[in-house]
Amino acid sequence: MSERIGFIGLGIMGRGMAANILRAGFPLTVWNRTPGRADELVAAGAQLATSPADLAARSDIVISCVSDTPDVEAVLFGPQGVIEGARAGMLVIDMSTISPQGAQQFAARLHDHGIGFLDAPVSGGSEGAARGTLSIMVGGPAPLVERAMPVFQAMGKTITHVGDHGAGQTVKLVNQILVVGTMLAISEALVFAQASGVDLEKTLAAVSGGAAGSWMLSNRGPQVIRRDWRPGFTIDLQQKDLRLVLAAADAVGAPMLTTSTVFHLYRTLQQAGLGHEGNHALIKAIERLAGIEVGQRSE
Repeated sequence: MSERIGFIGLGIMGRGMAANILRAGFPLTVWNRTPGRADELVAAGAQLATSPADLAARSDIVISCVSDTPDVEAVLFGPQGVIEGARAGMLVIDMSTISPQGAQQFAARLHDHGIGFLDAPVSGGSEGAARGTLSIMVGGPAPLVERAMPVFQAMGKTITHVGDHGAGQTVKLVNQILVVGTMLAISEALVFAQASGVDLEKTLAAVSGGAAGSWMLSNRGPQVIRRDWRPGFTIDLQQKDLRLVLAAADAVGAPMLTTSTVFHLYRTLQQAGLGHEGNHALIKAIERLAGIEVGQRSE
Protein backbone atom coordinates (compact mmCIF):
# COMPACT_ATOMS: atom_id res chain seq x y z
CA MET A 1 0.00 0.00 0.00
CA SER A 2 1.46 3.37 -1.04
CA GLU A 3 1.95 5.96 1.65
CA ARG A 4 -0.55 8.81 1.49
CA ILE A 5 1.12 12.02 0.36
CA GLY A 6 0.04 15.55 1.27
CA PHE A 7 1.47 18.38 -0.87
CA ILE A 8 1.44 22.02 0.23
CA GLY A 9 2.29 24.75 -2.30
CA LEU A 10 1.20 24.55 -5.93
CA GLY A 11 3.32 27.33 -7.38
CA ILE A 12 5.62 27.36 -10.40
CA MET A 13 7.47 24.27 -9.12
CA GLY A 14 4.94 22.57 -6.85
CA ARG A 15 2.27 22.04 -9.50
CA GLY A 16 4.49 19.86 -11.67
CA MET A 17 5.96 18.03 -8.68
CA ALA A 18 2.53 17.19 -7.25
CA ALA A 19 1.26 16.07 -10.67
CA ASN A 20 4.14 13.60 -10.95
CA ILE A 21 3.43 12.19 -7.48
CA LEU A 22 -0.18 11.61 -8.52
CA ARG A 23 0.93 10.09 -11.83
CA ALA A 24 3.17 7.67 -9.94
CA GLY A 25 0.09 6.25 -8.19
CA PHE A 26 0.37 7.76 -4.73
CA PRO A 27 -2.86 8.80 -2.97
CA LEU A 28 -2.50 12.60 -2.98
CA THR A 29 -4.07 15.41 -0.97
CA VAL A 30 -3.15 19.00 -1.82
CA TRP A 31 -3.48 22.42 -0.23
CA ASN A 32 -2.63 25.83 -1.62
CA ARG A 33 -3.26 29.31 -0.27
CA THR A 34 -5.07 30.07 -3.56
CA PRO A 35 -7.35 27.01 -3.91
CA GLY A 36 -7.97 27.50 -7.65
CA ARG A 37 -4.43 26.36 -8.41
CA ALA A 38 -5.45 22.86 -7.31
CA ASP A 39 -8.27 22.50 -9.87
CA GLU A 40 -6.28 20.49 -12.45
CA LEU A 41 -4.88 18.15 -9.80
CA VAL A 42 -8.30 17.59 -8.26
CA ALA A 43 -9.70 16.84 -11.71
CA ALA A 44 -6.90 14.26 -12.11
CA GLY A 45 -7.79 12.53 -8.85
CA ALA A 46 -6.19 14.46 -5.98
CA GLN A 47 -8.14 15.41 -2.86
CA LEU A 48 -8.30 19.06 -1.76
CA ALA A 49 -7.67 19.81 1.93
CA THR A 50 -9.22 22.77 3.73
CA SER A 51 -6.02 23.60 5.64
CA PRO A 52 -2.50 22.27 6.26
CA ALA A 53 -3.85 20.66 9.45
CA ASP A 54 -6.60 18.89 7.48
CA LEU A 55 -4.02 17.78 4.90
CA ALA A 56 -1.75 16.37 7.63
CA ALA A 57 -4.61 14.39 9.15
CA ARG A 58 -5.09 12.65 5.78
CA SER A 59 -1.40 12.00 5.04
CA ASP A 60 1.55 9.83 6.05
CA ILE A 61 4.14 12.05 4.35
CA VAL A 62 3.63 15.82 4.06
CA ILE A 63 5.64 17.77 1.47
CA SER A 64 5.90 21.56 1.50
CA CYS A 65 7.12 23.65 -1.45
CA VAL A 66 6.55 27.31 -0.60
CA SER A 67 8.50 30.54 -0.99
CA ASP A 68 10.61 31.28 2.08
CA THR A 69 11.55 30.32 5.65
CA PRO A 70 8.62 32.23 7.28
CA ASP A 71 6.17 30.57 4.85
CA VAL A 72 7.39 27.10 5.85
CA GLU A 73 7.07 28.02 9.52
CA ALA A 74 3.52 29.27 8.93
CA VAL A 75 2.28 26.14 7.14
CA LEU A 76 3.96 23.82 9.65
CA PHE A 77 3.40 25.61 12.96
CA GLY A 78 0.94 28.47 12.38
CA PRO A 79 -2.83 28.44 12.97
CA GLN A 80 -4.33 25.36 11.28
CA GLY A 81 -0.76 24.31 10.48
CA VAL A 82 0.50 20.80 9.80
CA ILE A 83 1.41 20.28 13.46
CA GLU A 84 -2.29 20.50 14.45
CA GLY A 85 -3.23 17.53 12.26
CA ALA A 86 0.02 15.57 12.60
CA ARG A 87 0.73 12.46 14.61
CA ALA A 88 3.86 10.62 15.73
CA GLY A 89 5.50 8.59 12.98
CA MET A 90 4.67 11.03 10.18
CA LEU A 91 7.35 12.43 7.90
CA VAL A 92 7.53 16.08 6.81
CA ILE A 93 9.67 16.89 3.76
CA ASP A 94 10.35 20.54 3.02
CA MET A 95 11.28 21.03 -0.64
CA SER A 96 11.31 24.83 -0.47
CA THR A 97 14.57 26.76 -0.49
CA ILE A 98 15.02 28.18 3.02
CA SER A 99 17.87 28.93 5.41
CA PRO A 100 19.89 25.92 6.62
CA GLN A 101 19.37 27.11 10.19
CA GLY A 102 15.60 27.24 9.63
CA ALA A 103 15.64 23.63 8.43
CA GLN A 104 17.54 22.55 11.54
CA GLN A 105 15.12 24.38 13.82
CA PHE A 106 12.05 22.90 12.13
CA ALA A 107 13.57 19.42 12.37
CA ALA A 108 14.09 19.85 16.12
CA ARG A 109 10.56 21.17 16.73
CA LEU A 110 8.98 18.31 14.78
CA HIS A 111 11.22 15.76 16.50
CA ASP A 112 9.73 16.87 19.83
CA HIS A 113 6.36 15.61 18.49
CA GLY A 114 7.76 12.33 17.18
CA ILE A 115 7.64 13.56 13.57
CA GLY A 116 10.51 13.04 11.10
CA PHE A 117 11.85 15.81 8.89
CA LEU A 118 13.93 16.07 5.72
CA ASP A 119 15.09 19.22 3.95
CA ALA A 120 15.07 18.38 0.25
CA PRO A 121 15.29 21.46 -1.98
CA VAL A 122 15.30 21.00 -5.74
CA SER A 123 16.91 22.34 -8.89
CA GLY A 124 15.86 22.03 -12.52
CA GLY A 125 13.35 24.82 -13.06
CA SER A 126 9.69 24.50 -13.94
CA GLU A 127 10.72 22.23 -16.84
CA GLY A 128 12.32 19.71 -14.48
CA ALA A 129 9.35 19.90 -12.14
CA ALA A 130 6.94 19.13 -15.00
CA ARG A 131 9.07 16.33 -16.48
CA GLY A 132 10.00 14.68 -13.18
CA THR A 133 13.72 15.22 -13.82
CA LEU A 134 14.61 17.45 -10.87
CA SER A 135 17.86 17.29 -8.95
CA ILE A 136 16.96 16.77 -5.27
CA MET A 137 19.50 17.43 -2.50
CA VAL A 138 18.45 15.84 0.78
CA GLY A 139 19.44 16.54 4.38
CA GLY A 140 18.38 14.31 7.28
CA PRO A 141 18.69 10.80 8.72
CA ALA A 142 19.37 7.96 6.26
CA PRO A 143 16.33 5.82 7.32
CA LEU A 144 13.99 8.73 6.53
CA VAL A 145 15.69 9.31 3.18
CA GLU A 146 15.14 5.63 2.38
CA ARG A 147 11.48 5.92 3.34
CA ALA A 148 11.05 8.99 1.13
CA MET A 149 12.95 7.59 -1.86
CA PRO A 150 9.90 6.28 -3.80
CA VAL A 151 8.23 9.69 -3.71
CA PHE A 152 11.51 11.47 -4.55
CA GLN A 153 11.87 9.16 -7.55
CA ALA A 154 8.47 10.32 -8.80
CA MET A 155 9.77 13.90 -8.93
CA GLY A 156 13.46 13.72 -9.73
CA LYS A 157 16.24 11.89 -11.52
CA THR A 158 19.25 12.93 -9.41
CA ILE A 159 18.56 12.30 -5.72
CA THR A 160 21.55 12.83 -3.42
CA HIS A 161 21.64 12.40 0.35
CA VAL A 162 24.13 15.16 1.18
CA GLY A 163 24.19 15.07 5.00
CA ASP A 164 22.22 15.82 8.14
CA HIS A 165 19.43 18.37 8.65
CA GLY A 166 20.27 21.65 6.93
CA ALA A 167 22.82 20.11 4.55
CA GLY A 168 20.23 19.90 1.77
CA GLN A 169 19.62 23.63 2.04
CA THR A 170 23.35 24.40 2.13
CA VAL A 171 23.91 22.40 -1.06
CA LYS A 172 20.95 24.18 -2.69
CA LEU A 173 22.66 27.49 -1.92
CA VAL A 174 25.82 26.11 -3.59
CA ASN A 175 23.58 25.36 -6.58
CA GLN A 176 22.24 28.92 -6.64
CA ILE A 177 25.75 30.43 -6.52
CA LEU A 178 26.59 28.38 -9.61
CA VAL A 179 23.31 29.22 -11.38
CA VAL A 180 23.60 32.99 -11.07
CA GLY A 181 27.33 33.07 -11.77
CA THR A 182 26.73 31.04 -14.91
CA MET A 183 23.87 33.32 -15.95
CA LEU A 184 26.07 36.38 -15.56
CA ALA A 185 28.72 34.77 -17.79
CA ILE A 186 26.04 33.84 -20.36
CA SER A 187 24.77 37.44 -20.30
CA GLU A 188 28.22 38.91 -20.92
CA ALA A 189 28.99 36.32 -23.61
CA LEU A 190 25.77 36.93 -25.56
CA VAL A 191 26.11 40.72 -25.37
CA PHE A 192 29.67 40.32 -26.71
CA ALA A 193 28.43 38.02 -29.49
CA GLN A 194 25.68 40.47 -30.44
CA ALA A 195 28.10 43.40 -30.48
CA SER A 196 30.52 41.39 -32.61
CA GLY A 197 27.88 40.56 -35.23
CA VAL A 198 28.03 36.74 -35.13
CA ASP A 199 24.95 34.53 -35.53
CA LEU A 200 23.62 33.92 -32.00
CA GLU A 201 21.98 30.55 -32.66
CA LYS A 202 25.11 29.20 -34.34
CA THR A 203 27.20 30.60 -31.49
CA LEU A 204 25.07 28.72 -28.94
CA ALA A 205 25.29 25.54 -31.00
CA ALA A 206 29.07 25.86 -31.23
CA VAL A 207 29.77 26.39 -27.53
CA SER A 208 27.01 24.37 -25.82
CA GLY A 209 28.67 21.00 -26.46
CA GLY A 210 32.13 22.05 -25.33
CA ALA A 211 33.79 22.98 -22.05
CA ALA A 212 31.53 26.04 -21.70
CA GLY A 213 28.33 23.97 -21.88
CA SER A 214 25.86 23.99 -18.98
CA TRP A 215 22.19 23.44 -18.14
CA MET A 216 21.67 27.20 -17.91
CA LEU A 217 23.28 27.81 -21.30
CA SER A 218 21.29 25.08 -23.06
CA ASN A 219 17.95 25.94 -21.43
CA ARG A 220 18.11 29.70 -20.92
CA GLY A 221 20.41 30.79 -23.75
CA PRO A 222 17.81 30.03 -26.45
CA GLN A 223 15.14 31.84 -24.40
CA VAL A 224 17.35 34.92 -24.19
CA ILE A 225 17.97 35.16 -27.94
CA ARG A 226 14.20 34.72 -28.53
CA ARG A 227 13.60 37.38 -25.85
CA ASP A 228 11.28 34.95 -24.07
CA TRP A 229 11.23 36.00 -20.43
CA ARG A 230 8.74 33.41 -19.17
CA PRO A 231 10.09 32.15 -15.86
CA GLY A 232 11.44 28.75 -15.04
CA PHE A 233 12.33 30.62 -11.85
CA THR A 234 11.52 34.29 -11.25
CA ILE A 235 13.93 37.11 -10.44
CA ASP A 236 12.02 37.76 -7.20
CA LEU A 237 12.48 34.16 -6.04
CA GLN A 238 16.11 34.16 -7.18
CA GLN A 239 16.73 37.26 -5.08
CA LYS A 240 15.20 35.55 -2.04
CA ASP A 241 17.67 32.71 -2.53
CA LEU A 242 20.58 35.09 -2.97
CA ARG A 243 19.71 36.79 0.32
CA LEU A 244 19.97 33.35 1.93
CA VAL A 245 23.31 32.73 0.17
CA LEU A 246 24.79 36.06 1.28
CA ALA A 247 23.65 35.60 4.89
CA ALA A 248 24.96 32.02 5.06
CA ALA A 249 28.24 33.01 3.41
CA ASP A 250 28.68 35.87 5.86
CA ALA A 251 28.17 33.43 8.74
CA VAL A 252 31.02 31.19 7.52
CA GLY A 253 33.29 33.96 6.19
CA ALA A 254 33.14 32.97 2.51
CA PRO A 255 33.64 35.80 -0.04
CA MET A 256 30.84 36.17 -2.58
CA LEU A 257 32.19 38.55 -5.21
CA THR A 258 30.18 37.42 -8.25
CA THR A 259 27.08 36.45 -6.29
CA SER A 260 26.82 39.83 -4.59
CA THR A 261 27.28 41.58 -7.96
CA VAL A 262 24.43 39.52 -9.44
CA PHE A 263 22.27 40.34 -6.42
CA HIS A 264 22.69 44.06 -7.09
CA LEU A 265 22.13 43.67 -10.84
CA TYR A 266 18.89 41.83 -10.12
CA ARG A 267 17.90 44.61 -7.74
CA THR A 268 18.09 47.13 -10.60
CA LEU A 269 15.71 44.91 -12.60
CA GLN A 270 13.33 44.62 -9.65
CA GLN A 271 13.34 48.41 -9.35
CA ALA A 272 12.36 48.51 -13.04
CA GLY A 273 9.36 46.26 -12.29
CA LEU A 274 10.82 43.09 -13.83
CA GLY A 275 10.86 40.85 -10.75
CA HIS A 276 8.19 38.56 -12.23
CA GLU A 277 10.38 37.70 -15.23
CA GLY A 278 12.63 34.64 -15.46
CA ASN A 279 16.05 34.76 -13.80
CA HIS A 280 17.65 34.69 -17.27
CA ALA A 281 16.43 38.28 -17.69
CA LEU A 282 19.63 39.14 -15.81
CA ILE A 283 20.99 39.89 -19.29
CA LYS A 284 18.79 43.02 -19.38
CA ALA A 285 21.00 44.59 -16.72
CA ILE A 286 24.11 43.97 -18.85
CA GLU A 287 22.30 45.17 -22.00
CA ARG A 288 21.44 48.44 -20.27
CA LEU A 289 25.07 48.94 -19.24
CA ALA A 290 26.22 48.20 -22.80
CA GLY A 291 23.47 49.93 -24.75
CA ILE A 292 23.15 46.70 -26.76
CA GLU A 293 20.10 44.45 -27.04
CA VAL A 294 20.61 40.75 -27.79
CA GLY A 295 18.43 38.96 -30.38
CA GLN A 296 15.34 40.13 -32.16
CA ARG A 297 11.91 40.66 -30.73
CA SER A 298 9.35 38.29 -32.24
CA GLU A 299 6.46 39.98 -34.05
